[in-house]
Amino acid sequence: MQERDKVIYRLMGKNMSHSVISVVGKDRIGIVYDVSKILTENRISIINISQQLMGEFFTMIILVDTAQCPKSRQEMLDIFAQASQVLALDIRMQNEALFNAMHRI
Repeated sequence: MQERDKVIYRLMGKNMSHSVISVVGKDRIGIVYDVSKILTENRISIINISQQLMGEFFTMIILVDTAQCPKSRQEMLDIFAQASQVLALDIRMQNEALFNAMHRI
């Protein structure tokens, strides 16, 4: 993370270790398990989770704390990109402050 981004997060009063993970895919058994397993393996803690079925599609938003994660943000983005292909899901991770800024009306 660049120093400029750290300053922005501090000014916004946001926790830099919080991220939002979104998951979208065709519904099947085990999606929550598959994503939770990746989080557990990387010492990422779930703060809040919301999931919903939209027809045949499964959607999930997870607020996580990455403070204990030994991997860099880029490494985690790469892990989620690879998992997206293997699991046939769209898994994305964004910093909470950036997520909130992008979705502010």
